[in-house]
Amino acid sequence: MLRYLNVLAIGALVGSAVYAYSIKYETMLFSAQIGKTTRAIEREHDTIGRLRAEWAYLSRPERIQALADKHLDLQPLALSQIVRLNDLPDRAAPVDTIGRKLEALGLAAPTATPQDRVMSAPTPTPTATPTATLGH
Repeated sequence: MLRYLNVLAIGALVGSAVYAYSIKYETMLFSAQIGKTTRAIEREHDTIGRLRAEWAYLSRPERIQALADKHLDLQPLALSQIVRLNDLPDRAAPVDTIGRKLEALGLAAPTATPQDRVMSAPTPTPTATPTATLGH
């Protein structure tokens, strides 16, 4: 009987050692993956910074002005182009063709909805009802 307990104890010891080593190597694997992910995040941050610097370089006003002068045939702004708001012509009202057709057919009057009927119905006036008193 003692031999069986010794064999069982040795088996439990070997099993626990295998389990401990599997946890150790799994932890090392996860640690390596975390390191790789951290380095990838740092590379992406560097890339974002580089792209922001490139955008700042490309969107400089003097560079855009030089490109506009080179590729667009623009005339310089003259003082006669600047006008007051009162000098601008009035904007024409937008044309509502469907509304004009409805008016021509005589259908432009608003229609009553069920909610309008409820709102226009007279509300009953409450009548005075006696309240019960509690023997005071």
